[in-house]
Amino acid sequence: MSEPQDPENSTQRLPTVEQGRDGGVIAMDQSSSGSSYEPAAGPERQGGRAGRFWAQRRIPAVLVALVVLGGAGILLYDIAAVRAGHPAMQWRRTVADDLASRHLDDVWVLAGSALAAALGLWLLLLALTPGLRGLLPMRRGHEGVRAGLDRKAAALVLRDRAVEVAGVQSVRVKMKRRKAAVRALSHFRELDDVRADLDTVLGRAVHDLGLSREPGLSVRVRRPAKKG
Repeated sequence: MSEPQDPENSTQRLPTVEQGRDGGVIAMDQSSSGSSYEPAAGPERQGGRAGRFWAQRRIPAVLVALVVLGGAGILLYDIAAVRAGHPAMQWRRTVADDLASRHLDDVWVLAGSALAAALGLWLLLLALTPGLRGLLPMRRGHEGVRAGLDRKAAALVLRDRAVEVAGVQSVRVKMKRRKAAVRALSHFRELDDVRADLDTVLGRAVHDLGLSREPGLSVRVRRPAKKG
């Protein structure tokens, strides 16, 4: 009895069509081979856990500070003027009269409330999330030393390693925080053999990147489209 094959590690025939010179359609086959895996969690290094880098977010902080400072200053000045016996500013009287005449289900009241809530949620999101998604933290070998690797640079390293494999014609690498997607074209050799070599080479390359959390690897190899 033959053993069932793993669909992730088998060669599949993908039917495609191609237009001939006379305008007709010619049936052809295009092969592909793919695999994916998630690396096992490694032991914690002596330098401590390497978390994500936090963005400073200077521009949102400056904008919020300026708006709050300006609004508080104008309101404080108006209140002090009223206490000193001067009339309130026209804008404050207009806003107070307008709010007193509007109901809670008014469109403008609901729109203003929704805008204020959305702005508050956005500020909370900025305060609670680290940001800098394009910077991958690296393993910490020494206490007090932190390093990061840009995702584009990591993708470039994996691409350079992949093109060194025999049979690989071109490679596209999309590096994410948790997975690296590799799409390669092979113009000779069996696709399963090319994909197996890519699994080995790229698995070693991912480890050599020195990331604190090694991303998973998804490799797909196919033939280039035939020209009519």
